[in-house]
Amino acid sequence: MKKELVIEWKHIGNEIEKTAEEFEETGMTLSAVLAEIRMLLEMEGISVRVDETVLPDDAPAGSEALLFNGVPIEELLAGVEVTAASCSCASCDSCGGDAECRTLCYNGEEYEAIPPELIGRAAAKALELE
Repeated sequence: MKKELVIEWKHIGNEIEKTAEEFEETGMTLSAVLAEIRMLLEMEGISVRVDETVLPDDAPAGSEALLFNGVPIEELLAGVEVTAASCSCASCDSCGGDAECRTLCYNGEEYEAIPPELIGRAAAKALELE
């Protein structure tokens, strides 16, 4: 039976001025990582599907999340924690700048966009669990 890797990318909507710069970096990184590994996975009999879930513009705390076969990246990888940072993006203007956006903390660094290394490692870990 053919294995499948399903990656869900959750991000806030398309109505935001800074979407391309601030909220789509994870999506672009995900596409780049998949372009590198998709052929190898398919040679191993693993199909890859990316599902995009667009969240409401007023939900920055849930944005920029990646789930691999239903498991969040922070649950797959040891040392990765979800944190929150004060947000000054266009989506937070409506809340007076009081919103906090989802970030990841790994090796003492905080990331608003998920780095390629973590995406690749999480994909491999999710496939190990099957």
